[in-house]
Amino acid sequence: MQDQISPALPAPISAYLEANARLDAEAMLAPFASDAVVGDERRSHAGTDEIRAWILEASIANQAVPRVTGYRLEDGGQARPDVHVVDAEVSGGFPGSPVQLSFRFVLADGAIARLAIS
Repeated sequence: MQDQISPALPAPISAYLEANARLDAEAMLAPFASDAVVGDERRSHAGTDEIRAWILEASIANQAVPRVTGYRLEDGGQARPDVHVVDAEVSGGFPGSPVQLSFRFVLADGAIARLAIS
């Protein structure tokens, strides 16, 4: 998976995606801030415990692994943080696999503060 991840990705995002490729739940959790929020499938998961449960349910149980197909940085301007958008084809043991998804990351203090998946 290493060669499929853009070298332009910030370290926390790259660490998350590389851990996801290995289906390593604890390594996937490590780049998140303790008060991070994840939005996926119209549900919100806040804080370490909820994000760990989401990782186990959404990624590990379904063996959902992304293959990065694109990356762009959306400038948030002065009042909003920048958003790192990673497009990926996600394959696994779930209905409709593979699917094309966008992962929208907001970073703060070297960690993932928010992740929205659509």
